[in-house]
Amino acid sequence: MPDSLMYQQDAYVVLEPDRPEEFLTAEELLEKLKAVLALKPDALPRELQKFSSVEEQAQHLMENYCEFDVAPGQYLQWYAVRLEKG
Repeated sequence: MPDSLMYQQDAYVVLEPDRPEEFLTAEELLEKLKAVLALKPDALPRELQKFSSVEEQAQHLMENYCEFDVAPGQYLQWYAVRLEKG
């Protein structure tokens, strides 16, 4: 049986072209995804269109994916990470 610690995260590392990696909390990542989704409401992937609010779309995206194409050549990637305390 897997260790439950394996599924806990402290933060997300977010990658974007031509920008340094950024560490965000879950709340900060959710806000970033909501902002990106709000910019292109008519060009959402079919799976996200079934949700009625940007909040639900962003939550689903954050929990089920690790990449979102923003525009040609532009994307967001995010990965859950555990920050070691020492």
